[in-house]
Amino acid sequence: MLSRREFLQVATAAAVLAARTGTARAQRRLTEADLLAAKPVGQVTLLHIADLHAQLVPGYFREPALNLGVGRMRGQPPHLTGAELLAAFGVPAGSAAAYALASLDFAALARDWGRIGGADRIARIVSAIRGERGTDRTLLLDGGDALQGSYTALTTRGGDMAGVLEALGVAATTGHWEFTLGEARVRELFGSRSAQGTAKLDFLAGNVADTDFHEPVFKGRAIYERGGVRVGVVGQAFPYTPIANPRWMMPNWSFGLRETELARRVAAVRAEGADIVVLNSHDGFDVDRKLAGRVSGIDVILTAHTHDALPAPVVVGKTLLIASGSHGKFVSRLDLDVRGGRIHDYGYTLIPVLADVIAPDPGMAQRIEAIRAPHTAMLSTELARTRSLLYRRDTVAGTLDDLICRAMLETREAEICFSPGFRWGPTLLPGQSITWEDVYDATAITYPACYRMEMTGETIRDILEDVADNLFNPDPYYQQGGDMVRTGGLSFALHVDAPIGRRVHDLTSLRTGEPVDPSRRYVVAGWGSVNQGTQGPPIWDVLADHLKRHGEVEVEPSAAVRVVRG
Repeated sequence: MLSRREFLQVATAAAVLAARTGTARAQRRLTEADLLAAKPVGQVTLLHIADLHAQLVPGYFREPALNLGVGRMRGQPPHLTGAELLAAFGVPAGSAAAYALASLDFAALARDWGRIGGADRIARIVSAIRGERGTDRTLLLDGGDALQGSYTALTTRGGDMAGVLEALGVAATTGHWEFTLGEARVRELFGSRSAQGTAKLDFLAGNVADTDFHEPVFKGRAIYERGGVRVGVVGQAFPYTPIANPRWMMPNWSFGLRETELARRVAAVRAEGADIVVLNSHDGFDVDRKLAGRVSGIDVILTAHTHDALPAPVVVGKTLLIASGSHGKFVSRLDLDVRGGRIHDYGYTLIPVLADVIAPDPGMAQRIEAIRAPHTAMLSTELARTRSLLYRRDTVAGTLDDLICRAMLETREAEICFSPGFRWGPTLLPGQSITWEDVYDATAITYPACYRMEMTGETIRDILEDVADNLFNPDPYYQQGGDMVRTGGLSFALHVDAPIGRRVHDLTSLRTGEPVDPSRRYVVAGWGSVNQGTQGPPIWDVLADHLKRHGEVEVEPSAAVRVVRG
């Protein structure tokens, strides 16, 4: 339940937009000043962006209609969606805040309110707040997953986004998908604990150690003075990177939550003179919520990885948890009044980056144009059109993922297929063209091979059970993945709250209508395998071939996965 203070924070944030955002006509009255309105508090302002996934230009991104929480997190933010979320946070239906935060009436509201995000709009917001508060009072942090998720990021090996973070004036970032660029590239960009990389910002990831001597690979903490306050920032990379992503891409580094070592880093940055401690984390929201109750001395956790967006902090003891969304949809502003080494008061605003309301920053717009110009013709090439809403971000399924599965089943002549439950990727409106850019935004990874192999029915079930335990273990510290793996050609019942090994039931082949035989071998396609040497065409070619073959697609939400709650 929300405390009275949290409710008032949410109500205040929602009220900034509510009075003027009921219809499409309101967009003409909503101004940049409305979106940036905030009552200054204290000496220092923290700005936070996270999970940009290399999205340089505005687009659409639908929040989940289903975001399953388990154990103590069931029914708690951020596991509230749709009408339940809007009611809990007092957000008026049809408003700009409702469009940004929820999935209800998404296609209609998207046409009313327009595209979101864009690095040039983020730059404008950051510049405006720095102008109001003063650069010497403002600290911008990035939560990681910035260097992956687009064609230009793939071809520049993250270089385009590293330059954008520098231009934004990001002081520090951390990592997850960054590590899929490989150890050598990460070192080139971000250096090490003792050496600066080519990127002119700090890469704080104290929970990454070398496998030989267990020494930290990167700096774990830094102190930045803003407004006379010494802000200690501790960086936490995604703890389960070698499980969720290919181990062979980072063979000499070990990861982990490392709670005890984190507590030591928090104490160390305090001892070095920090007035407050901020954890710049890529753990995921539920992990950070548990961690906040176990590691003392953290004043603010800027959480990332799970792409959650909340219009008010969640308070655990004396720690504020901030969730800033993904894909450049939001910029978090947290004003802090710091006295005697603690937060005396704060003000918070989650700013939706409405691209039709916020003016682009000219310098950043020019940078983006230079990055994209050599590829614009190819990226804008239409491959097909969609008659239905295509989206990815739900716990168990998404229509964009279903389209990718269709492509694999057809192009790879498979009976069953697996598609990773990635949270990143665009949303496309009914009637919208599907371009090469959209395809890459949904598939751009450094291990894209689409395999084709035989698996027994027992193996198929074991894979689903393993992924389900990574997602639905009631202990957040054992939740290691994204959303549930997507399947094609298969239906099953998912008993979310059942014990390990007993969550997946009633597997049925959609091709034959028969139960999946544990001993029979099925032809299975998939992509995003973490195994080195996986063979097959890149998934973007598989999807593009399917789109060109059909010209027009329509994918309605599937009922192939039946969610059962205990």
